Order: sequence, then C-alpha cells, then structure tokens
Amino acid sequence: MNVRALMPFGLLLLAWIASMSVFTVDERELAIKFRLGEIIQTEFEPGLHFKMPFINNVKKYPRQILTQTNPQELFLTFEKKNLFVDFFVKWRIIDVGAYYRATRGDEALAAQRLIEIVKDGVRSEFAKRTVPQVVTAERRELLDNMLASARTNARQLGMEVVDVRVKRTEFPEQVSDSVFDRMRQERARTASELRAQGAENAEQIRAEADRQRTVTLAEAYREAEKVRGAGDAEAARIYAEAYRKDPEFFAFYRSIQAYRRSLGKENDLLVLDQDSEFFRYMERPNAGR
Repeated sequence: MNVRALMPFGLLLLAWIASMSVFTVDERELAIKFRLGEIIQTEFEPGLHFKMPFINNVKKYPRQILTQTNPQELFLTFEKKNLFVDFFVKWRIIDVGAYYRATRGDEALAAQRLIEIVKDGVRSEFAKRTVPQVVTAERRELLDNMLASARTNARQLGMEVVDVRVKRTEFPEQVSDSVFDRMRQERARTASELRAQGAENAEQIRAEADRQRTVTLAEAYREAEKVRGAGDAEAARIYAEAYRKDPEFFAFYRSIQAYRRSLGKENDLLVLDQDSEFFRYMERPNAGR
C-alpha cells in the first residue's frame, strides 16, 4: 500500500485526536472534567484546556443567573385562609461539583428541587402571618425571611438563590369577599381611632390656647391698671402741687375748664342758681386776680 496515499488519512486522524484532546471554557460557562465517569476537576479558568480522548469527558453548565417561575399554588395563612401565590426564583450555579452530584446536571431537576425549597419557605412564612400582614405591611420582611431560608438550603445543592419575588397573591373566590370586608372594617376602625385621637388633640390645643389667651389678657390688664394707677397718682401729685403753689389760680383754671365743657354747645340749656359759685369769675372778673 502506498504510504503517501495514507498520509492524508493519517493527518485527518491526528487532527481528530488533537481536537478530541482540547476543549474551551467560555466566561459564561462552568465545566466539569470526568475520568471514566468520576469527577476529577471542577475549577477551570476561561480559555483553552486539555483532556485525554476516550478517557476524559467534559460537561458544561451556564454561569449566568437563571429564572424559574412557579405557577399559582395554594398556601395557608395563620388564620387558616387559603391564598393563591405566584412567585419566581432567580438562581445560579456556584459549586458545579455539588450541583452535578445533587442533580446529575439536569437543569429541570435542579429547578424543581429549588422550587420545592422556596415553597417550604413560603409555606412556613405564610403560616406565621395573617392575610393583611401577608399582603401589606410585613411583605418585605416575609420576602427577606424566605430568601434567607432558601439560600441556606440551596447551597447544599451547589446553587445560590439570588432573589425570590412574589408576583401575585390572590384569594380564592369563596373567601375573598369576607377577607376584604374584614380588612375594610379594620381600616375603618383604625381611621375612627385616628380621627378620635385628632379631635382629642385639637381640643387640648384649643384649651391650651384659650388658657394662654386668658393669662395674657389678665397680665396685660394688670399691667395696664398699674400704669393707669401710676399715671393717676402722678396727675394727683401734680394737681396737688399746683394747688399748693397758687390755690386761687388753680380754682380759676378749673372753672375755665368747666366753662369750656359746659357752655357754648348748640341747644345746651343750663339752669343754675344766680348765687351759684359756678359763675363767680363771670360776675366778679377780679375774683381770680
């Protein structure tokens, strides 16, 4: 047989064996190398790697975050009410060896086991809470607890739970009306309590304002009376001092003031005895000299 004629076949065989001896790992992949079915290596950097044909084989799995959705399912709350819950899980492989041992590398099986882990967390958290707590105030705490529990259990499978989200929570038709009625009653009771508390606070504020007003007016009146009394006392002192200096002039001045206030107004009528002291300075011009 001609050796030259066999050379192309030999080259092709060598090329095939060479291709069977290398493999590449992408940045988005995790890889496991087996030797006759036994795991011998799980840590591979991205790039070109070698293996022995027919003895070693390699399996690859995605490194990126995966999403698994769970359809609606019934869960019981603390008061034994059924709720339809629809959630999804974000997860990824972090230990490809543990992942393969737990699931044989079957992504569907891994997702199913992960969903069961999350379901246990949902069931446990819902059983601790009432319906209003589940759908309103404590939802964030509920999700955080579910996530912490799922992460702990998923690590045993070589997986990391990145996030858990409840997309929708619904009541079965036969209980939704009664649940909503009770929630409305609770909200109405809370609103009534808040209104009553607001009215009580308003009354306290009004009473305090009225008290402050009364105190302020009383203090102002007291100060005004003090000032008025001081003024009257000062006026009396001035009058007394003036009277002591010239009693006759003071009497004349007071009479002039009385004339100004009493006489000279239209339609005024003044009836006095002709001997009255009121007109003494008119009858006797020199009386005040």
